[in-house]
Amino acid sequence: MSKVFAFFSGLVFGLGLILAGMTDPRKVKAFLDLAGAWDPSLAMVMGAAIALGVFAFARAAKRQRSWTGDLMEIPTVRAIDRRLIVGGILFGVGWGIGGFCPGPALVALGSGMPQAGVFVAAMLAGMVLHDRFLSRR
Repeated sequence: MSKVFAFFSGLVFGLGLILAGMTDPRKVKAFLDLAGAWDPSLAMVMGAAIALGVFAFARAAKRQRSWTGDLMEIPTVRAIDRRLIVGGILFGVGWGIGGFCPGPALVALGSGMPQAGVFVAAMLAGMVLHDRFLSRR
């Protein structure tokens, strides 16, 4: 049952990303262009997601098991360290250059966008490099 729930959750998430325009690199880059023709629509999408997430995580934190019966695994580490800051910077640079973040890139790749393939390949290469060199520290 949990695999069916995961499939439909991913499907709804992907459709939401498409409808919000987060799989369109031009729209994302217009959102990031604060000095030019700024498009604030993604800020509203992110604001709504954060507002919903605050309530969802608050409710989830009070539960021991998910709706599917699996154990709840909510991260407890709250430290802001060098790895988090560098990771955030790399994420932001990649987002600005490519116009994708990981979730929308996978959705765009599934819809046949060639530039998403380049982004996903670079993202996977970064994951491999991290696992080979940085995770040992």
